[in-house]
Amino acid sequence: MSEFRQLTDSVLASPQIEVSDVDAAKDAGVTLIVNNRPDGEDPSAPQSDEIENAARKAGLEYIAIPIGHSGFSEPQIDQMIDALSTSDGKVLAYCRSGTRSTLLWALAQAKSGGDPEDISQSAMAAGYDVSPIRPMIDMLAAR
Repeated sequence: MSEFRQLTDSVLASPQIEVSDVDAAKDAGVTLIVNNRPDGEDPSAPQSDEIENAARKAGLEYIAIPIGHSGFSEPQIDQMIDALSTSDGKVLAYCRSGTRSTLLWALAQAKSGGDPEDISQSAMAAGYDVSPIRPMIDMLAAR
């Protein structure tokens, strides 16, 4: 079972989840699963369609916002903002380790007016370091 780490009261980040983790997510109050891992990154891991099918079968919403090696784009940040703002329950975002999901959440929070220091502290409390993208966080928050 994957470890769901709490970024906020309504957002969790996780390493790669398995189909069997979908029910645990639902039990934790998750209503939306966000996949930030590109298909094929690890062929032995469950791919997007497998997790999406399990999520829908469990009555959960699902969206894929894959983050590859090229990094983050503004459209991806905007997709995450939309996903977070339209969910009526908890959101679980996952990737290989949970780091890309946390970084995308941090950028979305900053672009939505979040305080960079609060964002950084929330990520750190969950075991994630946003310092590699802190300049981007500061820039988005200053807009």
